[in-house]
Amino acid sequence: MLFNSFDFAVFLPLVFSIYWIIGGARLKLQNAFLLFASYVFYGWWDWRFLALIMSSSLIDYFVGLALTKDQSTKIRKLLLAASLTLNLSILGFFKYCNFFLESFENAFSLLGSPIDLGLLNIVLPIGISFYTLQTMSYSIDIYRKRIEPTRNLVAYLGYVSFFPQLVAGPIERAKYLLPQFLQPRKFDLQQASDGLRQILWGMFKKVVVADACAVHVNEIFQNYDTYPAPILALGLVLFSLQVYGDFSGYSDIAIGTAKLFRIRLSQNFNMPFFSRSIAELWKRWHISLTTWLVDYVYYPLAFKWNRKGMGRFGTSLAVMVVFLLSGLWHGANWTFVFWGLLNAVYIIPSILIPRLNQRNVSIVLGEKLHPALVELSQVLITFFLFAFSMVLYRAESINHSFLYTMRIFEFDLLPLKISMYESLPIAVIMLVWEWFTRTKQHGLQIENLGRPLRWIIYLIIGWLILFNFREGGNEFIYFHF
Repeated sequence: MLFNSFDFAVFLPLVFSIYWIIGGARLKLQNAFLLFASYVFYGWWDWRFLALIMSSSLIDYFVGLALTKDQSTKIRKLLLAASLTLNLSILGFFKYCNFFLESFENAFSLLGSPIDLGLLNIVLPIGISFYTLQTMSYSIDIYRKRIEPTRNLVAYLGYVSFFPQLVAGPIERAKYLLPQFLQPRKFDLQQASDGLRQILWGMFKKVVVADACAVHVNEIFQNYDTYPAPILALGLVLFSLQVYGDFSGYSDIAIGTAKLFRIRLSQNFNMPFFSRSIAELWKRWHISLTTWLVDYVYYPLAFKWNRKGMGRFGTSLAVMVVFLLSGLWHGANWTFVFWGLLNAVYIIPSILIPRLNQRNVSIVLGEKLHPALVELSQVLITFFLFAFSMVLYRAESINHSFLYTMRIFEFDLLPLKISMYESLPIAVIMLVWEWFTRTKQHGLQIENLGRPLRWIIYLIIGWLILFNFREGGNEFIYFHF
């Protein structure tokens, strides 16, 4: 079920009404209903994969309970290894089986010994990359004795399958989200109102900005050999804005929807396009995935290699591994692997040369009305480096990305197609608006404006969403990951 669909427009008010009719005083029944609604939401796409998410959830639930018993270190390690192996095997089969089969076929063909392993007809379950990381973090944190497991199975299953963030995050940690399912929740009008505003802002970013950019991006990438360099460069800029509007829009809708149920989700984007370096951008982009990889991959590897005296080289190598995994997590294609590698190459100089490293700040560029010229140049360079990397993210193959890039550097006299610039102004308006609201949780926390002006803004945004809305419109990009 898509957020930008009529099905969800019926589903959400219905679930919201029944949820609060049950009330927080009957917590077990409220949690059971929320779990049922989450499974309906997930099963709406394909009910057969409900067994998959239930299996993945139960594996870590029982492993978590077993880890609390008086076990030897060896047994605890075996239990954790079993959990990770089962989870990664399920993820690997559905997401990467054909990728590795095809890679082996290509490798043998290059060696002059072609083989046919036969690709499997596998359907990728929606959201599997997200809830797999979520359940794995539960077992790992129990193993590390950072959290205690819960015996409340319904609350645990609700934590894993909570429908606003189930299929595209944020990837929540049990330490933060699970306790909210164990405590009574009372309706809060102020929080619910803020949730509706955040949903509205997320819908604006998805429907008005991202989907408009997508039309031109698809045209440019499919016919890159017929367009001049400026249009191809514009395609990368528009695609970067599309992905941002699409995914941060989803996150806003998810976080806003959760507020309607008096549940708080983690911030997943923090104005990434105002960053002054790629390293800072990745601290602000898809925060829940970045912090997951940092906590469970980067820190263990960096600690291990630094103990061996590898110093900054060990740290750089750990960063390389993290970004290669991040690329592979995003998609079973070599384009994503090289996309991750390119972002690692962007960051490693700041590790090897400390003076290039810039401190992350909670508010982008402080509370200045506008950035200084030096800061603005850093922001623009960072954005264009990121946009350049997105050719690998969007291209269908390595060859496609290479040919597209080469065309950018071919200066010919093909006529510019002005209509390709149509979606750029609204995306720029979104970024400017976010600049002036960057101290807020989302773009429509504008309580400082008078009520009449606020409602005019809400109505304009609502009209733009309805004007650009199409039933059965574009899926959210990260549904495929």
